[in-house]
Order: sequence, then C-alpha cells, then structure tokens
Amino acid sequence: MTSRKIFLTEDEMPRQWYNILADIKMNPPLGPDGNPVGPDSLAPVFPMNLIEQEVSTERWITIPDEVLDILTTWRPSPLVRARNLEKALGTPAKIYYKNESVSPAGSHKPNTAVAQAYYNKEFGIKKLTTETGAGQWGSALSYACSQFGLECKIFMVRISFDQKPYRKSMMGAWGGNCIPSPSDQTRAGRDALAKDPNTPGSLGIAISEAIECAVTDESGETRYALGSVLNHVMLHQTIIGLEARKQFEKVGDYPDVIIGCAGGGSNFAGIAFPFVYDKIHGKDIEIYPVEPMGCPTMTKAPFVYDHGDTAKYTPLLAMHSLGHAFVPPPFHAGGLRYHGMAPTVSQLVCEGIVTPRAVSQLSTFEAGVLFARSEGIIPAPESNHAIACVIEEANKAKEEGKEKVILFNLSGHGLLDLAGYDRFFAGELSNILMNDDDLKASEAVFADYPKPAILKHD
Repeated sequence: MTSRKIFLTEDEMPRQWYNILADIKMNPPLGPDGNPVGPDSLAPVFPMNLIEQEVSTERWITIPDEVLDILTTWRPSPLVRARNLEKALGTPAKIYYKNESVSPAGSHKPNTAVAQAYYNKEFGIKKLTTETGAGQWGSALSYACSQFGLECKIFMVRISFDQKPYRKSMMGAWGGNCIPSPSDQTRAGRDALAKDPNTPGSLGIAISEAIECAVTDESGETRYALGSVLNHVMLHQTIIGLEARKQFEKVGDYPDVIIGCAGGGSNFAGIAFPFVYDKIHGKDIEIYPVEPMGCPTMTKAPFVYDHGDTAKYTPLLAMHSLGHAFVPPPFHAGGLRYHGMAPTVSQLVCEGIVTPRAVSQLSTFEAGVLFARSEGIIPAPESNHAIACVIEEANKAKEEGKEKVILFNLSGHGLLDLAGYDRFFAGELSNILMNDDDLKASEAVFADYPKPAILKHD
C-alpha cells in the first residue's frame, strides 16, 4: 500500500512562485475614460513592490526568505490520498487532496497574506485595510500582520459577520479590528445602508469600504490588501500546486482531473495554475473551477469589463461578472459570494483551458458531511463545492470503469462554520438559484462599458 500522506521536507519547498501571465494574454485594466491604466494609478492602493508583481510577465518570481521562514510554520502542506472517501463511493478513481486547513488561520489564505504583509512592511507601510467574506481572508491577514507588526482593519460582509461570530474573535486574537460591512465609517458604507438598511452586504461593498479607508489616510502609511482576484494574489497561491506536483512525482503519479472551489479565484488558482502550465504545454488534464449556483459568475455571467467593487473605486477589469452592484443571496459559503471572477481565471475559461461547474447549496453540504464521515476533517462550506464536484467525477469514473486520478484543494476547515452545518441538519437550508431575470438586471450596470477582446495564448 502506498502512503496515505505524501510529504515534502522544508528543503523541498518551492523557492519560486509561478506567474501565469508569462503564458497567457490578458486584456489590460481600464480607467474611467476607457484607456488602459498604468502601474502608477494603483500606487495609492498597493505598495509599488506588489504592483510590480501585478504587472510582471516573468514566469518565475523568487519567494523572499522572510516569507519562506513564516510559511514553514505549516508548509509544505500534506498531499493526502482520500482512501476512505474512495471506499465510501466505491469508485476506482484515486482521490487526492491538498490539505490547506493546516495553516494557523485554517485555510489557504495565509499563503498570500504573509507575502503581502511582508512587501507592505518593506515599503514602509504601517497599516493594512481589507475586506473579508466568510472571514478566512480577514483571519489570515490579521495573522500575517501580527508577524510583521502591522495594524489591520477588516470590513467583514455583514451576513457572514452575523453567521460566523468567532471569525471576529479569531481576527481579534491576532490584533485585527473587524467591522461589519456596510458600516457608517465610509461613504461607500453609508451609501449602501441608505439604499437598504437591512442589506446582507457583499464583497463588492466591503472592498469599496476598505479601499476608501486606505486612499483617504492622509498620512500615506495605509494600503489595501486583497485576498483574491488580482494577479499577485494568484501568484502567491501557486505554492500549493507547485508542492502538489513535487508530491505526485514522489509517488510516480499525476492527476487527470484538478478541482477547486472558486469565488474570486485564489485557492483554485493556487492548486490549478501550475497544472494549467502543464496543460498549455501538452498535458491532457481536465480542470474544473466550481462555483455556487446562487452566484454563478463563470457559468452564467458574461465576460465583460466591470469594476471589482460596488463604489467603482477599482479600474475596469476584464472578467466574468454579475455586475458590481449585485448583492448575492446569503448562502453559507461566504467566500464564494463575489460578483466577479479573477481576470486570469476568466481568461482561462474563455480559452477553454478550464471548464467551470456550478453546484447547489444542499449538494455541497451533503458532500461535506460525507467527507467528514469518511476522512475525518469537517470542510469549510467553500471547500464543499470542490468536494461535490469530486464526488460527481468519482461516480462518473465508477460508471465508466476508469481509474482516474482526481486532485482537489481542501481550501480550509469548517470548524468556525458549524452554524451552517447545524442549519443543514435541521433542514433549514435550501438550494439558492439565480434566475434569468435577476441575471439580466445585474448585467445592466456594465452595458455601456468597453468590451474586452477574446484573446488566445501563443
């Protein structure tokens, strides 16, 4: 019997991140006048050393030793063979998962939080602002800021703030200041509350609040940190897939199917982008980003230019979007309640390199319970979307009698999401779908914006 867990030593950890911009073509971000914006336009929001990564087309970017030193607190993360899940499904497929729940914050998010805190510290920044959906990113950035002596202010989407109170406690333990969004502390928040005092909030609103806090700090010592969507965030997460490739080499195996849940795109990019490189260069792999049916950016929304936030502080980005004014329904996978998809992931969808899937809320909790009862780990509701797709693929392999190798990213544990499991067990959850009328209404906000080109990699 081969080992259930495949480990790497610290010396075998990747020393470079993979930058997918070396291998695909992208539409540039645009300003309000419809013209491309340069790096300098991002300077009030991000430090220049991160902006340089954002626009770089170098394929490999060295990970600073100071970042590696903190990452080794929990990395390399194990690659685990899900033998008990295979047995429960009666499938000939071999199922592996990258266990990112072992980080201090319990998710993949510290991979980029640590890097962003480091680069901001190096640039002389003293305070970071950010948003968070389910609270995983806010927790991760609070942890990272504590490692580098930075202040951290987090605007947490109100519905998740209410559903997941211990996320606030987690952030507080690391010194983070967590505020429900929309709040009365920013113009963007006050505008959202004036429109709907009972709004559940959205990541788009929370992003607007965090950016506004950063750019209005007259001291110049505050910047904004983003947990998903942008290129430098995707870059930092590729350590996940790069480790996985090395781990598969150790056991002489290679995946046929790669799966990750996708809200803004960061954990999906982390597991998938190194294998996207392989696919672009000839490997035969199926790669599935999985989203909720209640917020179907890739499976239903068009590929457009749209803002990344509700108040339109960000440039126009070429991405699949439900519209920056869209407020997703309050399903429990708070980290997947974002109106858009990362431009890099959207580009891969347009090219057919990755194939998006959408799953229902009830099927994801059913999948999470089966995983917990077979593998022991209680997954985050976001990770359950990937697991639901894994089960579909494993059952398909069973029907076809094929021994496929399936890899997915267990992006985080669900120990602070047990209220959602309680509601599931009580029969209080339902499938939340987006109907065509709502989709058409949400699209109206970018109807007059420029249209992105459909590009192909060389």
